[in-house]
Formats: sequence, structure tokens, C-alpha cells
Amino acid sequence: MRIALATPRVDAIRWAASVAQIAGYAATAAGATPRNIYCFLFGILGWFIVGVQWNDRAIMLLHVVALAAMVGGLIAT
Repeated sequence: MRIALATPRVDAIRWAASVAQIAGYAATAAGATPRNIYCFLFGILGWFIVGVQWNDRAIMLLHVVALAAMVGGLIAT
């Protein structure tokens, strides 16, 4: 069975999540909190959804760890 990785919906989520994460990096550099956190959360969630759609555990694991690190940082501050 062949799984199509590139569908219009997954591509849209992938690009939106990438743009959101780039915006999060830019917002962090500009000191724009909590806007940076919202951007990162959107990006992490989007890429996690892509990982689920692609059945790619590495992408899912990476973004679960990123989310845990972000939540841990928010709790510590």
C-alpha cells in the first residue's frame, strides 16, 4: 500500500505551521511575548498533525518534546 504524503490539505498545514514557527522565532528575537508562544504553539500543533497524517513518528516525537520544553519553560517563569 502506497501512502500519498503530499496532499493539498497536508501541504497547507505544513506551510502554515512553518510560517508560524518562523514568525515565532522573529517574535522571540523582537521580544514580543506572549505572541511568540502563540506562534510556536500553532507551528508545533500543525507539524504534529502533519506527522500524524504521514504516520511519521520522528516528526510527532520532535514536536511533542518541543511542546513539553515550552510548557516547562512557561511553568518555570
